Amino acid sequence: MPTRPTPYGAFNFEISFDGTSFGGFSDVSGLSTEVTLSEYREGSDPENHVRKVPGAFKTGDVTLKRGVVDSRAIWTWVEDVRRNGPLGRKAAVTIRLLDEARNPVQSWKLVNVTPMKFTGPTLAAKGGGDVAMEELVLAAETVRMGFPDVD
Repeated sequence: MPTRPTPYGAFNFEISFDGTSFGGFSDVSGLSTEVTLSEYREGSDPENHVRKVPGAFKTGDVTLKRGVVDSRAIWTWVEDVRRNGPLGRKAAVTIRLLDEARNPVQSWKLVNVTPMKFTGPTLAAKGGGDVAMEELVLAAETVRMGFPDVD
């Protein structure tokens, strides 16, 4: 039985790339994994049904959004991958969910991560008070989950 009766808020989290904090993201979406199943039927089965055998798995693409800040770190990473291909990928991107006291309570670690899409802000003079947002879509080979941290 859980020791905490209320769920954690989705608004308190931090992101680090290979151990370096990259705070300031407003949204993280796409944390998922999917196992493909192969259907198999033995010829000697007395019932006419298939067995579902777990096979390969895949990890969903993760989208990060944040307001544009005075940092070129994300763009530098994108450029590194554009120039060096697989050598530019990060070994790990870690996303930590924090409690109200900012203690980590759960984490997700993306392994062998490559930025696959960067979208800059939509600039329009009519907005006035809108924040300029950038978006980064990451492809990872796998995702691991830990309580509160993951290796």
